Amino acid sequence: MYADDETIRRILQDTGDTWAVVGLSDNRSRAAYGVAEVLQRFGKKVVPVHPKALPVHGEQGYASLADIPFPVDVVDVFVNSELAGSVADEAVAAGAKAVWFQLGVLDEAAYERTRAAGLDMVMDRCPAIEIPRLTG
Repeated sequence: MYADDETIRRILQDTGDTWAVVGLSDNRSRAAYGVAEVLQRFGKKVVPVHPKALPVHGEQGYASLADIPFPVDVVDVFVNSELAGSVADEAVAAGAKAVWFQLGVLDEAAYERTRAAGLDMVMDRCPAIEIPRLTG
């Protein structure tokens, strides 16, 4: 278990409403697209992060976390596990307050590094499932 309900609830309710979604593109068939819609429905500002830097759901896209010119609260990671650790490290460097690895995204070393840096972290969970479960 990589986060208890208390940590998940804190991220969803208290950490802040600006979520950088890494891996979010305009491809409607990808999970990130639907999850970002749910985040918006629950009042979160979604910031698409994808190499193409396309706007998604009416929000400007950025090629990397470092390109975002304003603070982000949570970094939601939709990349494969092999790439996720470097994204977590970028989130720490960018000053995020929390990192969220989606279902199936696992990197225990990144989890430990991120927690050691003082950030909350969730791994192998989906906020679109957790928001209605814990805050609905």
